[in-house]
Amino acid sequence: MSADWEWDETLFAGTAAHYRRGRLPYAPALADVLAEVLGLDGRGSLIDVGCGPGTLALTLAHLFGEIVGVDPDRGMIAEASREAAGRALTGKARWVRARAEDLPAGLGTFTVATFGQSFHWMDREPVAATVRDMLRPGGALVHISDLKSETRSVDGLPYPAVPGADVEELVRRYLGPVRRAGRGVLPRGTPGGEASVFARAGFAGRERHVVPGGQALERTSDDVVAGVFSMSFSAPHLFGPRRDAFEADLRRVLREASPSGLFSERLPSTEVFVWRKGPAGPASPPAS
Repeated sequence: MSADWEWDETLFAGTAAHYRRGRLPYAPALADVLAEVLGLDGRGSLIDVGCGPGTLALTLAHLFGEIVGVDPDRGMIAEASREAAGRALTGKARWVRARAEDLPAGLGTFTVATFGQSFHWMDREPVAATVRDMLRPGGALVHISDLKSETRSVDGLPYPAVPGADVEELVRRYLGPVRRAGRGVLPRGTPGGEASVFARAGFAGRERHVVPGGQALERTSDDVVAGVFSMSFSAPHLFGPRRDAFEADLRRVLREASPSGLFSERLPSTEVFVWRKGPAGPASPPAS
């Protein structure tokens, strides 16, 4: 991750209850795209590493005979288990509380491994190598994230945009100018360069797919508040005894932006990189 930051178990403490309501979903055609690209037919097995409350694994569950979600946060695993039970998926889903660095953890081998906006929190080099070894011959690793490069205007939609800059400034007022992450800070943010990490671990054949978003969403103030409290850098515990004061100020900012308490957003597109399990031994990094 970073020489000046170490993971600790408070990273997402208290966020799980807010995650499902507050986070925007992946683009709706994601499962269809992966089914086509990977030839998924309801068989095989999926391991979702850093699964959170099961958002990605449960979205893809119908494409596999078995899904396993791995996450170090107790609250996330509990939320994933509850949601799986509510969808009658308990029989095909397992939820394992463990860090990615603890793999393989006796979990066996898999057809597909996914990282849904989670890989940057891990000790990436050993995790990538271990996950490669956990894939069956012909298996694939899929790295999934929101497409960061697009602009999502709400022009023509019925409600104002979420006042993101004002919310960020409010978080900084309460928590300081440097991004918080668990008990530490991330002065330089989270790392990138996943392509080189996966290539060094022995993955090959990188394919990029963009699943279009842009669908109009209506969000309430409660949704936006949940979204803020779902983030590692504004997790509820970081505010300590000032949590209620922060939420009151946050709701004031939202009321000023939209007295109706309603906001318009557009769903982000989803960026997908598919890597195939290559032959034994590290591969050369892809050309930039």
